[in-house]
Amino acid sequence: MTAATARPARTPKRQYACLPWRRSKRGVEILLVTTLTTRRWIIPKGWPVENCTPNECAAYEALEEAGVIGTVATRVLGSFRYDKLRKSGKVVPCKVDVFPMEVVTQRRKWAERGRRELRWCTCDEAIELIGDVGLQRLITKFARLAVAPTES
Repeated sequence: MTAATARPARTPKRQYACLPWRRSKRGVEILLVTTLTTRRWIIPKGWPVENCTPNECAAYEALEEAGVIGTVATRVLGSFRYDKLRKSGKVVPCKVDVFPMEVVTQRRKWAERGRRELRWCTCDEAIELIGDVGLQRLITKFARLAVAPTES
């Protein structure tokens, strides 16, 4: 295919994700969840919801997929891209904006409990478990920010 006949790049669909985190004896930990079909480790993410801000959408996904509630950043940490494979076999390019959320509590029951595995990991462990390079980079960025000294 020449440049003149190449297909134009499709505009990626927008998704919003939550990067749930907490401080523990092991340091900063990230909560990962598995995907429903391939069981890969990811962070909670999903499509925009009408009448919700992007960070509210991210918080909703964290509650639905992992049962966690907390304080969600209003500013995006960054974004990554991936190709979502639909049940139909169609590939949909997606751009995911990620919002950190300091987890305060986890409910005993939530929408997808029992359908996904959950795992609290150090940032280094999360980077090893996640296959997506873009998401790995964002967790690396978050880890640097989370351990940076705060101004008094």
